[in-house]
Amino acid sequence: MKDKKEATQLQTQELLAMYRDMVRIREFEESCPSLYSQGKMGGFLHLYSGQEAVGVGVAHAMRKDDYMIAAYREHGLILAKGTDPGPVMAELFGKKTGVSRGKGGSMHMFDPSVRFMGGYGIVGGHIPLAVGMGYAIQYQEKNEVVVCLFGDGATNQGVFHEAMNLAALYQVPVVFVCENNMYGIGTSVARASAVEELFKKSCAYETPGVKVDGMDVLKVYEEVRKAVGRARAGEGPTYIEALTYRFRGHSISDPGNYRSKQEKQLWQERDPIPNLGHWLVVEGKASEDDLQKIKDEEKKTIEEAIRFAEESPDPGPEELWTDVYVES
Repeated sequence: MKDKKEATQLQTQELLAMYRDMVRIREFEESCPSLYSQGKMGGFLHLYSGQEAVGVGVAHAMRKDDYMIAAYREHGLILAKGTDPGPVMAELFGKKTGVSRGKGGSMHMFDPSVRFMGGYGIVGGHIPLAVGMGYAIQYQEKNEVVVCLFGDGATNQGVFHEAMNLAALYQVPVVFVCENNMYGIGTSVARASAVEELFKKSCAYETPGVKVDGMDVLKVYEEVRKAVGRARAGEGPTYIEALTYRFRGHSISDPGNYRSKQEKQLWQERDPIPNLGHWLVVEGKASEDDLQKIKDEEKKTIEEAIRFAEESPDPGPEELWTDVYVES
């Protein structure tokens, strides 16, 4: 976090907001394993710990009326986009007050009020949806942008290439962000992709492609800000590969033994939260007490979210028949 020219464009208030958002996500995610083990959550659970700099950097580079769509590791993303932690936690608990009324769980969160258009469980299945949304924006001559986030494994799916082709052909206002945490479940990128530098896949569609340090929230912010600006100006899509790392296994049931202790330690030393905090202190933008206050406040916020989820009612039997068909 030494050279941060882009940070001079940001007010201290926004830098602290980025720090707060990352802390909120980490506190939320790290509260989940014990709750899951207590049987308060069901189904799958894919945690975002370690990747916070990507989601927060992306969200801060967007406008409130821009759309975000993502895959199934999306708790951190929906929080970064602005959804209150209470309904997100309630969704994990399967409660009526959840963002998907308790029927989506960890993998299918949705909040149109902040224009978070879902997490999707089929690898790569949401990428063409992002292109369709972008085409609709273009057709209606609106000034909005779609940011589509997905994992490294999605770039090996045929639908990824079909969507990239259409996005480039019609120059739709979509920014593709690949969160490359180096493993598709337990398979490394080197074993799954003939092209290990995944941003290079964009060249087949004459789409600008760039790789960014996904452990540095300010670098992510800057690249996404440029890409969103291009899309909004009618210059078409951009493909960003954010190199990051998940601190936990693929899901709550994955011990992650395919990764060495040395590898884990190396990446944990690059934890985006303490690194940003250290930079804020060195630059005189915050004190250690300021950062501790943020941590304490966010810990309390998540405790309140858990209480909200625990006290919320279960969905009623009538929910079996809602959201099955679209009303015409």
